[in-house]
Amino acid sequence: MVDLDWKAKMVSSDLPNKSPKLSNKLQISIPAIPFRGVSNITPTPASDSSCSAYEHCFRLAELHQIWNRKEFPNWKTESILKPALQALEITFRFISTVLSDARPYANRRELTRRIESLTTSQIELIAIIIEDEAEGSTTRGTAPIVDLSSANSVLVRDGSYAEVWKVPGETTVVSKTSEASLLPRLATWQTSEDVAQKILYSIECEMRRCPYTLGLGEPNLTGKPNLEYDAVCRPSEIHALKKSPYDHINNQENQSLYTTHQILESWIHVAKQIIQRVTERIESKEFSRAANDCYVVERIWKLLAEIEDLHLLMDPDDFLRLKNQLQMRSPDETAPFCFRSRELVEITKSCKELKHKVPEILGVEVDPKGGPRIQEAAMRLYNEKREFEKVYLLQALQAIEGALKRFFYAYKQVLVVVMGSLEAKGNGVLVSSESCDSLTQLFLEPTYFPSLDAAKTFLGESWSHRQHTGMERRSRRKQ
Repeated sequence: MVDLDWKAKMVSSDLPNKSPKLSNKLQISIPAIPFRGVSNITPTPASDSSCSAYEHCFRLAELHQIWNRKEFPNWKTESILKPALQALEITFRFISTVLSDARPYANRRELTRRIESLTTSQIELIAIIIEDEAEGSTTRGTAPIVDLSSANSVLVRDGSYAEVWKVPGETTVVSKTSEASLLPRLATWQTSEDVAQKILYSIECEMRRCPYTLGLGEPNLTGKPNLEYDAVCRPSEIHALKKSPYDHINNQENQSLYTTHQILESWIHVAKQIIQRVTERIESKEFSRAANDCYVVERIWKLLAEIEDLHLLMDPDDFLRLKNQLQMRSPDETAPFCFRSRELVEITKSCKELKHKVPEILGVEVDPKGGPRIQEAAMRLYNEKREFEKVYLLQALQAIEGALKRFFYAYKQVLVVVMGSLEAKGNGVLVSSESCDSLTQLFLEPTYFPSLDAAKTFLGESWSHRQHTGMERRSRRKQ
């Protein structure tokens, strides 16, 4: 078993260079590495005026009304899946915007590839959410779907249904195509036909393990029931918000910026809902399902970074001109642009606060005297391999931390490339060796889970000590 005699393991830093005979106790020397300017911080939003201007610019209040409207009371996944589908629908609009761009210097080729990749990532996440829904006894079978292969189905020739195939002697299987979504229209436009077809095949592939498919015109070769996409997503309401309050500004990047941030905010809202569900599942001891949700949150952080990367494809001169046209930076505002999103700051805090769930997961209480009670419990959990669902969850929590820090690191690099390094340092406030700007502190601060970090450190050293001891014994036998 792993040695848990923690006091015996700590070695003072002023030991003599000549090491004494190796004892049976595990000894670890952890040097103190001074790193000034970085500490655990709580991110705070930008000023109220900046946040309100941001929300007005991207019409977030109207989007929130659509996201928070409950239309299917028995469908618990509605609050998660609806904004996810709406983000996907806004992406279809973005494809139309990019392919309609008449500027000869626009990098349409690379931007189209990035949006294709972004669309596939979103479809994959939607499929994961639907798979999780099918696994839960309280959520399974609650989604609003239409079973097109049942005997009572009706094939409407002049509506949104299209016959796919019919096996002799068997039921005709049809694929329902949304009437309000932009994707079927993109499939009929010569300029976007190849992009739309690739998306439709992505839907077909990603939904293979789901009990139903989206109903956007994908082949549906397995004859699955279709989600009532138009009733859930409300594409007409989403596209009614396609005009920015600053639509009068003559700048092609205006619509790109507007659409990109609506996609971003939709997925931030999805993450908020899932983080709340993580907390609920931990409290109800559903550790395996909580771990699945944590990995979804990790994927969303990666998706948010992918969305932010779209700024790199915007024309530098047009974007910087737009920045001044929109008066995006107030002289007195030093907070990063991303902190104007109140929900982004909120999910950042929520992800960091998940560290307080570790004692509950391990089934121990925090030692008021500061003892290593949590570290010892984590070491036993990792070493014994009995409650592997808890291991999944603890690993997933640390995966969220890694993805969150990578997002803010990547975001700072995007700021540097798009606006220049001075903007990335917070409105010209230079960073000294004594302090860091708020973005740098977020991705350089110490781990959120020091107990898990210490447990893995000592567990790794324990195995190293065992191996060293075994080699020493074999050497003595040979002598």
